[in-house]
Amino acid sequence: MALNYEEMSWRDVRDHFRKWREDNERRSDDVIQLWEAILEDKVSKTGNERHLILEQVIVAALDTSRFDIAGRCIKELSQEFPGSMRVMKFKAMRLEAMERYSEAIDVLDAIIAKDETNAAPRKRKIAILKAKGRRTDAIKELNEYLKKFMSDQEAWHELCNLYMAEGDYAKAAFCMEEVLLHNPHSHLIHQRLAEIRYTMGGADNIDIARTYYSQALKLNPNNLRALYGIYLCCSSIANSRALGSKRKEAYKMAQWALDQANKLTSSVSKIENNDKLIASLESAFGHLEIKSY
Repeated sequence: MALNYEEMSWRDVRDHFRKWREDNERRSDDVIQLWEAILEDKVSKTGNERHLILEQVIVAALDTSRFDIAGRCIKELSQEFPGSMRVMKFKAMRLEAMERYSEAIDVLDAIIAKDETNAAPRKRKIAILKAKGRRTDAIKELNEYLKKFMSDQEAWHELCNLYMAEGDYAKAAFCMEEVLLHNPHSHLIHQRLAEIRYTMGGADNIDIARTYYSQALKLNPNNLRALYGIYLCCSSIANSRALGSKRKEAYKMAQWALDQANKLTSSVSKIENNDKLIASLESAFGHLEIKSY
């Protein structure tokens, strides 16, 4: 809904800003337009909300690439709170938005030096290194971060993604195992760990992947991806040099997984000729040969 600026007073703008903050709405374009049109010259009248409004305007200005407005607001806060780490954080955000990454990292390092327990600047530094394509440095910083904040599941997830991008699947699997310790009942984590193990390849990893896929399916019987994962793992085992009994068991399990996938997709899929697509998978599986070695 468009706002009628001509009929709004500075009090109306203040109330709108307050509501957007409470509702966690960014509304960056509206914030900047109302700030320039009405509130900028009257912000001193807002009393105790003045600093909150300035911070809100800084974030909106960075969202809309109005670095001039962000700079003026940051300067105003700096004059009132010299040396404030909160203000330094906004300085780093502005430098990062302007792609002045080296200067942003210097500011973040200064914040970290003042307070080693502050996780936010460490995360921003890692994000900058990642944005610059310096994955090796980002991995190094993230490992240092996790030495101090070992229970940060998002950080373990991010480190896993970085290792995957580097092709280091063994370390990526370790990261997901750490996440699994904090969240053992998540079928998605079991599934992700199974996918990493399957990608690593080799008889042992394929077998471990099947176990994780099975647990993911146990936690969520409608997990079609886990069913397909079981099918792939068992197909691989059925064509391996494993013992004949193990290969026959894998063959039966793969057939079961395919049947379950067929039932599940037939009941929910809106794709035409879905049965024919499933039949092609069954045909492919039918050409698997179980040989004794």
